[in-house]
Amino acid sequence: MALPVREQFKYWGVAAVAFAVVLWFLGDVLLPFVLGGAIAYLLDPVADRLERAGLSRTASVAVITVLALVVFVLLSLLVVPALVRQAADLVDIAPQLFNNLKDFLVSRFPDLVDSESAVRQSLVSIGERVQEYGGKLLETLLSSAASIINVVLLFVIVPVVSVYLLLDWDNMVARIDELLPRDHAPTIRQLGRDIDKTLASFIRGMGTVCLILGTYYAAALMLAGLQFGLIVGFIAGLITFIPYVGALVGGSLALGLALFQFWGDWLQIAIVGLIFVVGQVIEGNFLTPKLVGNSVGLHPVWLLLSLSVFGSLFGFVGMLVAVPVAAALGVIARFATRQYLESRLYRGVTDD
Repeated sequence: MALPVREQFKYWGVAAVAFAVVLWFLGDVLLPFVLGGAIAYLLDPVADRLERAGLSRTASVAVITVLALVVFVLLSLLVVPALVRQAADLVDIAPQLFNNLKDFLVSRFPDLVDSESAVRQSLVSIGERVQEYGGKLLETLLSSAASIINVVLLFVIVPVVSVYLLLDWDNMVARIDELLPRDHAPTIRQLGRDIDKTLASFIRGMGTVCLILGTYYAAALMLAGLQFGLIVGFIAGLITFIPYVGALVGGSLALGLALFQFWGDWLQIAIVGLIFVVGQVIEGNFLTPKLVGNSVGLHPVWLLLSLSVFGSLFGFVGMLVAVPVAAALGVIARFATRQYLESRLYRGVTDD
């Protein structure tokens, strides 16, 4: 005999609260495992496809691991050093950029920005704070033994976790399916399929879009001669998953740097702006419709809210799980809405 609904809510509510408390206290300890699980989830379709091609699961994981190692080595040798160098240079030159902005405002608007003006004092203060905190941040990241150890552990643990989870992914899914409460198993399976479809459409599709656009922005800006083209392209591609935000932030940063670097050469500045216009056209008309589709159901405002809430509650780990949780909650909310529309609470005692 099944438990009453009230009792079921009690047990599952306690389990949900316990899970949230564990996530709260463990925090960054879970970071390698969250990353490893995300990587295994992203690569599971590739392993399944290799299995359908005739390879065993072990051989499929071995092929994926070798290819991942090759890509990692190439990125470590070719891209990462330049990215770190440009990031460090950007932090160092940021105060000079603010000084140039201050001088520009002084020369163009002398009455607005005088020696006692609040605008000038604010610019000076911002420049000093960027220099102070940017230098401290860079120094902490590069010299802290704890940070270095954490990064090393991250690069060691994440691949190991990813390989083991990828190897046992299908077995884990089958085991979880066996543990589902029998009365609700069909409904939970359907919700799981809907959540997986949403995640696959958004994370895998949008991840590919971010990679393509980040590569395009970085390559195009470097070819255009922008001094920090690689880091600007990386930033723009990284946040492209939030519609328009990647192009807005990356474009503003690129145009701001271009104004200081190419002041007077309006054609060069226009080329930098045109790069982001072309990127938006490609994304909106080709990449997103083909790779992501229109049925994902994750509104940009919902994404921003989930990132803010989970980031403030659980830190960096919370930001990593924000999108999957937002997708899951969106699917559950749509399911709950359908149930409500079919219930007597909505329809009343008699149907119209």
